Amino acid sequence: MIKIAMVEDDTELAEVLTQYLSKFNISVINFEDPFVALSAIALEEFDLIILDLTLPGMDGLEVCKVLVEKYDIPIMISSARSDITDKVIALELGADDYLPKPYDPRELEVRIKTILRRYNKSMPTLVEEKRELFTLDEARQEIKKDGRYIKFTPAEFQIMSLMCKRKGFIVSRYDILDSCDLFNSDEDSGSIAVIINRIRHKIEEDSKRPKHFLTIRGVGYKLIE
Repeated sequence: MIKIAMVEDDTELAEVLTQYLSKFNISVINFEDPFVALSAIALEEFDLIILDLTLPGMDGLEVCKVLVEKYDIPIMISSARSDITDKVIALELGADDYLPKPYDPRELEVRIKTILRRYNKSMPTLVEEKRELFTLDEARQEIKKDGRYIKFTPAEFQIMSLMCKRKGFIVSRYDILDSCDLFNSDEDSGSIAVIINRIRHKIEEDSKRPKHFLTIRGVGYKLIE
């Protein structure tokens, strides 16, 4: 089991990433407070650290500097900061990678593997991966559930492909209207629920009690596995 310390004050993002990475035999412990994180890292062994830069009480670059000086642990910066200077400084301090937000959790998983392979840390345990339940092949315009092709109408496919790309994250009605060209105005918003209901009939065992395509009341929708 790979053990990761995440220093991230966005608890919703941390929860999504923790759940996703658990499918790949990767255990994540998140710390919202950088001082608590530094104390925990001093007491426990971690294979890798995922570090946000915008943190309460202490800048992430300073945390990175402390970690590099005290420990031989690979560090991945995960930040919404767009300033190239932050990226350069982080890498110069000794961070191993810099992943700008927002990003697909799958990219995070691949980058973790790459870093650990370079450090040669616990890589054998990463072999036992669980296959993703929902897979999107944009080139073929196909979506499969557990390897089985599911036929969708164009509108259903656009919504479902968006959900697959943002798997584990909340997608609002506005996101759907903005990303799917078959929906071009607020007038189409009412039909989204109808189409999602049709999608549920195709992917859920019980469409009235969905386990995968969830409604997050007042916010939007989420696709989980």
